Amino acid sequence: MNMRERILSVFEGEKPDCVPCILDLSHWYYHHYKLPWDLTMSYYEPDKGLIETHRRFGVGFYVPILSVGRKVEYSSAVNCAVWKEDYNGPPSIVWQYETPYGRIKRQRVWEEKSYSWPIVDWGIKNEKDLKILQYALSQRKFLPEFESYNKWKNEVGDTGVVYMSTGYSAMGMLLNVWMGVEKTIYASYDIEQQLTEFVETVNENNLQLVDLLCESPAEIIMMGDNFSSDIQSPSFFEKWSKKYYCEAVRRLHNAGKKVAVYIDRRLKGALRMIMDTGADCGDALTPFPGGDLTPDQCREEAGENFILSGGVPPFLWLPETDIKKFERAIINWLETKNKSFKIMLAAGDQVPPKADEKRIKLTRNIVEEYGKF
Repeated sequence: MNMRERILSVFEGEKPDCVPCILDLSHWYYHHYKLPWDLTMSYYEPDKGLIETHRRFGVGFYVPILSVGRKVEYSSAVNCAVWKEDYNGPPSIVWQYETPYGRIKRQRVWEEKSYSWPIVDWGIKNEKDLKILQYALSQRKFLPEFESYNKWKNEVGDTGVVYMSTGYSAMGMLLNVWMGVEKTIYASYDIEQQLTEFVETVNENNLQLVDLLCESPAEIIMMGDNFSSDIQSPSFFEKWSKKYYCEAVRRLHNAGKKVAVYIDRRLKGALRMIMDTGADCGDALTPFPGGDLTPDQCREEAGENFILSGGVPPFLWLPETDIKKFERAIINWLETKNKSFKIMLAAGDQVPPKADEKRIKLTRNIVEEYGKF
């Protein structure tokens, strides 16, 4: 079986000949080759270099750059602007919304060391700002750009499966993009009514995107808020996000799509709460060492029918850590195939920028040796 067949077989409930091995190499690739990492543009054309890098290492591709397959427009009452400017030396990116309720903006600054864009200005400072964001996001209209998705899919070919993303839920937008964890948690107590209105309004708009993806050529849809059970605990998720996720998964399943959800930090409690939405897969899972559950405990919490995709903590990719620990982490993850074939070997989050190239090359060999059924 090729990698595409292995991935799809697991999602279809059929045992493959070997555990699929998929990696998100985008962060490593852009850092390794010193390529620009631009958050202001759409990657409608497939990055052939990135795809070829996956092919060269013999690992499956599944995550395109940013979001492909759709575009966003706003009503005439909302002016959405994005620009770049210096921030005491390094470049920064500013996103701004102007609405009848006022104006808000957020800002990210380039950090060469981590090869990323950390947020320096979260944008939402008070209830008025929250109302501005609610109005702006409620005015989004999602349009198909399926030709861009098909270009990525055709370029990837048998090397993998191109997932299509829904982006963040309403709560995920606040936690990860516009407000930050601390302020959002405080707001859930201090302005509960206003936050409830925001979540309901924005998630209703998000479901319009879900409906568009139901019509898309994608086989697998990626959802997720960078879930971690110490941030969105099961009880927090139940109150603020579960209704949206359950409805989105229901609609996607009715359209014949499979759903993977991004869970990239603490797993205890998170695996069960995501599984209970009806989703098919938890992706970017980081088990022990580095995570709070062993591979066996992940399977115990998830049961036999939920796909576990992950297994390699970020620090184990780095050259300063013992390569034997890297190998053992992969083998320990693969051994859970004896309890359920619904498993894929992937990075916990992404392969980091300074990962040892030798370890990326080694990954496929370990999976081919220990992952066969």
